[in-house]
Amino acid sequence: MDAVNPPVFIIPLWADLTAVALGGVQGALFASGFQGQRRLDLLGVAIIGILLGMGGGLIRDLLLGLTPATLQNNWYLITATVAALVGMLLSGLFQRLNRAIVMLDAVVIGLFGVFGTSKALALGLPAVPAVFVGVLAAVGGSVLRDVLMGLPVAIMHVGSLYAVAAGGGCAVVATASAFGVPLPIAAVIGLVVTTVVRVLAVIFDLSLPEQRKLYRRKVAVETTGIPIIRTDDDAAG
Repeated sequence: MDAVNPPVFIIPLWADLTAVALGGVQGALFASGFQGQRRLDLLGVAIIGILLGMGGGLIRDLLLGLTPATLQNNWYLITATVAALVGMLLSGLFQRLNRAIVMLDAVVIGLFGVFGTSKALALGLPAVPAVFVGVLAAVGGSVLRDVLMGLPVAIMHVGSLYAVAAGGGCAVVATASAFGVPLPIAAVIGLVVTTVVRVLAVIFDLSLPEQRKLYRRKVAVETTGIPIIRTDDDAAG
């Protein structure tokens, strides 16, 4: 890739807001699933949703030395807030749709990852640092969420392919761009790769070698906070 004439790429506002909205819904669903001493009030759930919706974009732009896009337009915070409220109000419905939540999680990772990598490449960063920026943008929101809630940082512990899925999609973006594929097309391909890898990892319990003995349901909960509806048989076991 020519660093002097980097590929032109501007994240469409609607696409960036879509990532923020999906992240806000996901964060609110995660926070709404806690019970007992970790149970959050309405404000706490909203804050987690907003943080997850905006965290990836904030980390991406700060790493790139830019004024965060999320702070230059009113719609980012408005979208994240509304999405968090929607996720909170509809948490009961979403918690019964585990497959939809897995897909939502995968798409959120993919969007923040490919946007981060594409923006870094457009600014002239080499491929490897650009992939690094994309991965941090993809997982950054969940890291901030876990730190704020006092939880173990999910990506550093047992779990199915989370950061790996993001890294794969980001690497595809960088590789395709290096071979002359326009960045918007490369970003779409990278999004598909991340989503497929992440969904398959959850469905087939794919994980790093030292983690293969974990149960898939436990992996899903610890990695993404997907609410699990426990049956009477589960409680007895």
